[in-house]
Amino acid sequence: QVQFVESGGGWVQPGGSLRLTCVASGFTFHKSPMRWYRRPPGQRQREYVAHISGDGDNIDYDMSVKGRFTISRDNAKSTVYLQMNNLKPEDTAVYYCYAIDQNGWGQGTQVTVSA
Repeated sequence: QVQFVESGGGWVQPGGSLRLTCVASGFTFHKSPMRWYRRPPGQRQREYVAHISGDGDNIDYDMSVKGRFTISRDNAKSTVYLQMNNLKPEDTAVYYCYAIDQNGWGQGTQVTVSA
């Protein structure tokens, strides 16, 4: 059974930083490209945030977070991370990790950026 457990969210002031963690299980993690998505308040659809290949060599970001967020992974721990710096109020959302070759989502972790 595919599972994702996200953590590390919270409240932070604009300009602050948070590091999100997603522990995955139920599939061969090191073979799966992973992504972070987010769902802002009041939106039904999740937004793409970042992508990392199975070996970590190929990384991509949405333009809205490029230069501020860093995605990484530790295949030995079946874990993917999202380091978020210089956070803005528009980054407020529930953040989810996702394996593009698997079905299923975790519960997400709430990030709130406000003064």
